[in-house]
Amino acid sequence: MIELHDSLSGQRQPLKTLEPDHVRLYVCGVTAYDYCHLGHARVMIVFDMFVRYLRAIGWRVTYVRNVTDIDDKIINRANETGETPEAISTRFTEAMREDEAALGLKAPSAEPTATGHVDQIIAMIERLIENGAAYASDNGDVYYDVSTFDNYGALSGRRLADLRAGERIAVNEAKTDPLDFVLWKAAKPDEPSWDSPWGQGRPGWHIECSAMSTHCLGASFDIHGGGLDLQFPHHENEIAQSEAATGQRYVTTWMHNGFVTVDDEKMSKSLGNFLTIRDVLAKYDAESVRYFVLSTHYRSPLAYNVDAMDAATSALSRLYTALRDVAPNDAQSEAADAYEARFTDAMADDLNTPAAIAVLFEMARDCQRLKQDDCQAAGAIAARLALLAGRIGLLEQSPQVFLQGHAGEEGLSADTIEAMLQERRDARAAKNFARADEIRDALTAQNIVLEDGPDGTLWRRG
Repeated sequence: MIELHDSLSGQRQPLKTLEPDHVRLYVCGVTAYDYCHLGHARVMIVFDMFVRYLRAIGWRVTYVRNVTDIDDKIINRANETGETPEAISTRFTEAMREDEAALGLKAPSAEPTATGHVDQIIAMIERLIENGAAYASDNGDVYYDVSTFDNYGALSGRRLADLRAGERIAVNEAKTDPLDFVLWKAAKPDEPSWDSPWGQGRPGWHIECSAMSTHCLGASFDIHGGGLDLQFPHHENEIAQSEAATGQRYVTTWMHNGFVTVDDEKMSKSLGNFLTIRDVLAKYDAESVRYFVLSTHYRSPLAYNVDAMDAATSALSRLYTALRDVAPNDAQSEAADAYEARFTDAMADDLNTPAAIAVLFEMARDCQRLKQDDCQAAGAIAARLALLAGRIGLLEQSPQVFLQGHAGEEGLSADTIEAMLQERRDARAAKNFARADEIRDALTAQNIVLEDGPDGTLWRRG
């Protein structure tokens, strides 16, 4: 039985679904106005891991992750570049999909867009007005009336009185309460707009996710996920407007992954530490990035720095080294069964991937030890190691591809390394050991590790 931390209750609760054996999951996706950054990568990888694991252990999963393709940020970027908002959102949505593929992620079951659900958004706003939870202002905007929802603030642990402290309503403000939030924005000149009962306009940000999630998954569904930065006000507002529109509980379990810091500071463009997924993948293998993300519990802060990424690459290399030169088999193994039970227990404990990965390292050490004495037993452990790691998206390459594959921006290519190794073999054959040592030293300086053995020399990237 998997237990998950629910952000709304603050408690662990067993994974129970509205439909037997079927998990319906919605995750807030990107606003398509720029390249995806490291924070986006964490959300993508965490929930890709979750979906893979659920499917691997027998659950059916419908995974919906939206794209916000109309928003103030998109319009502002379009004004800066001279492109249309549609061109901006299309370009960066495609870039997101390229990044997703580069990270080795599986595509969601559905990827709805805000512009593709304007009819559903308008219909939901109409229901909110009918139910007395929203109102149209004289300027053509439509607002949600926060005072009508008794549980507003429960997700983020905030009280209306505290939120209102110090607030003032501007003289020209169309809202009746400073906390009310916009559902529909009246059209401005040269901005995209749609017909509505309140005139030309476009959706507010929060209503988009409520309309898309309930359209794709139903008025009530099992899990809603996203980054911790979305907990307030975005997810808080989603709960209020969704439940006021449908009269049903919106989501059973809320999951939020922690923040990402870069060199111990919050990532931001103003600090000059803003890293896109493409920046990181230029230096590190995608699986190293995945390992780095999963080596920290999804709810904890994730600290990115060069040392942490190098450590992740080195750790993953040790796992792949254990699988090298061993033939996996399906022989019965009590040791492998015991490891699997511990791995499963770790994952059942709110997706404790650090503990699950620790089990993988014990298996790797066991496999390395058995290689010399019991090939059959080593093969059984190796097969189970690859199986369990695959459930969270690790160790899916061949050892040789990973250990020799990612050169980074300035690293030596595999062809160059092989040519240098051939020159070293020729030098040793000619008893020119000084030259052979020079080549080894040159490779070591490029972080290439050589392992001489009776069957020749193996190499890997350090």
